[in-house]
Amino acid sequence: MLKIRGLRAGYGRIPVLHGIDLDVRAGELVALLGANGAGKTTLLRAISGVQPASGSIAFDGAEIRSLTPQARVGLGIVQVPEGRQIFAPLSVEDNLRLGAYRRGGEETQSSLERVYALFPALVERRRDAAGGLSGGQQQMLALGRALMAKPRLLLLDEPSMGLAPRLVAEIFGCIERLRAADTALLLVEQNATAALAIAGRGYVLEAGRVTLSGTGSELLADSAVRSAYLGI
Repeated sequence: MLKIRGLRAGYGRIPVLHGIDLDVRAGELVALLGANGAGKTTLLRAISGVQPASGSIAFDGAEIRSLTPQARVGLGIVQVPEGRQIFAPLSVEDNLRLGAYRRGGEETQSSLERVYALFPALVERRRDAAGGLSGGQQQMLALGRALMAKPRLLLLDEPSMGLAPRLVAEIFGCIERLRAADTALLLVEQNATAALAIAGRGYVLEAGRVTLSGTGSELLADSAVRSAYLGI
């Protein structure tokens, strides 16, 4: 579904990505590991189109690097950004509806029902200002807003950041259900153990380069990964 070759990106004269090659197949969950500053968020931003990049980004066999971010959303590429970035003064339901701005009213309503079924905690808060939600509820809202766009490829940037262990398990349960529903996912996550446990494959980024790749179980068993990211 997604094929990246020779991707380079940076900020001004500061290079961040140095020729990334990466693939995500339809319905696959791929984990992306790396220390802070390795280039993980920059890579997701390049895929979604908000970060200029060179090289090749192909989606369903078509080159998309020249497309605008909104055009990529139209193709089904949707990002859940780090830090959630919800619209705090707006209601929960208005935040969700903004995720479906490209779609019709009937489709929006059916998507709302799906999101509320996936995240029941949002139903009773749907008229409340989003800024009053707990951290876990805000992450559910960010995920739900992305789902309103009917993604075919979902880019997740640190979905468990700052959450209590119980909420982390809940968020990862939702991610697993999305994978089971044949949504392809590219997951950036500091909780490497949890990410690799549910990932079909994974990549390790170091200083803007892919240094390791393999199945989730292979990376979990890799001594370098265990030492650097699992604390073992």
